[in-house]
Amino acid sequence: MNNTGDVLRIPEAEHNIARESISKNALKVLDRLNEAGFESYLVGGGVRDLLLGKRPKDFDISTNASPDEVRQLFKNCRLIGRRFRLAHVVFGRDVIEVATFRAAHSEGEGGATGDGGRIVRDNVYGGTVADDAARRDFTVNALYYNIADGCVLDFYNGIEDLRRSQLAFIGEAQARIVEDPVRALRAARFAAKLDFSIAADALAAIEREHSKLGDIPPARLFDEVLKLLQTGHGLDSLEKLNELDLFQYLFPSADNRLKQGDEKAAQMFNLALQNTDKRIREELAVTPAFIYAVFLWPEVSEIAAKLQEQGEPPVQALHLAADEVIPGQLKRTSLPRRFSVPMREIWTLQPRFQKTQGKRAKLLIGNRRFRAGYDFLCLRAQIGEVPQALCDTWERMQQTPEAQAAIEASRQRASPVRRPRGRKKSRSQ
Repeated sequence: MNNTGDVLRIPEAEHNIARESISKNALKVLDRLNEAGFESYLVGGGVRDLLLGKRPKDFDISTNASPDEVRQLFKNCRLIGRRFRLAHVVFGRDVIEVATFRAAHSEGEGGATGDGGRIVRDNVYGGTVADDAARRDFTVNALYYNIADGCVLDFYNGIEDLRRSQLAFIGEAQARIVEDPVRALRAARFAAKLDFSIAADALAAIEREHSKLGDIPPARLFDEVLKLLQTGHGLDSLEKLNELDLFQYLFPSADNRLKQGDEKAAQMFNLALQNTDKRIREELAVTPAFIYAVFLWPEVSEIAAKLQEQGEPPVQALHLAADEVIPGQLKRTSLPRRFSVPMREIWTLQPRFQKTQGKRAKLLIGNRRFRAGYDFLCLRAQIGEVPQALCDTWERMQQTPEAQAAIEASRQRASPVRRPRGRKKSRSQ
């Protein structure tokens, strides 16, 4: 594969991207940057997906305007990030991400490399579009659409890799993983999302260097969890993570269960991700609280069962088990309190579902976490952990007018679940 960075210009007549297929807000940003005398290109996943005939969820822009110059052009702009400075131009819930051309991180102020060659800051501006392309990870993500003349610029045979359905790193694969080990997770995510193979040199580099993921900050890995598991291809992502032995860096206790051959845990994880993928296709909201509750449940429930044998009440046993399990998880991926609290509530509701008669049962339906807890109960029923009849009973109990009113009132009281930027907001899981 030619990896020299020589540009291939694909004229408008020879590709399938039309101006009408780009979001109006992205066009506004591109046009204003051009009118102000700056270069600007649609780049990355938006171009890749349009060329594949898919409908992009995000449109990102690359420009020679600095972040401050972008902010001066757009009143609805905010600057974010320290490691990688970006401009976000905000149109309601739609956010257009604008990145300034990057030069090599070693060529000026704003770049820094840590021990072992890892990039810790990447804000060296002043490069060309060719320099910027060289700083990207995969060839299929280094395709630039020029709104001025309709051409697509291809510096690293990204078009050919699209045709081959292959993910390949730009440059030497091992060096790219060492620079940023999270690229191993990105390879798994894109391979799952696009149903692409991973080039042989990239696979070898991931196998050699994936242990470096153990040094990545938990907050950054939490962001990767959301991208991997909550953007519509979670089940395929889990399969790819396991294939590459990367799941251990995100959910170590769940990974141990799978490696020990825990069939119930594997079934629960798969069913939960199938349901999450389905909800996203239907444009219903999902929450990390639920998926974290699923992945940590096998260990939490096992510890809680032992505590109950020692005399602890069921709910207290679950709280104590959570106190034991959650700190270990937080060493790998962070989990903001707005998700960890409802996760605990999902768990501690489970013993309360055992009682289906009386005032307490009716009050449970009005609990703000009832629906999430009920969905979790039914997931447990699917793997034989509780009787399906129990789930069916609670389904019937929800159908009365009084129960429906209580459920609706609980939804109004519950804090709204925010979807990732640019996504539609709907009912919480």
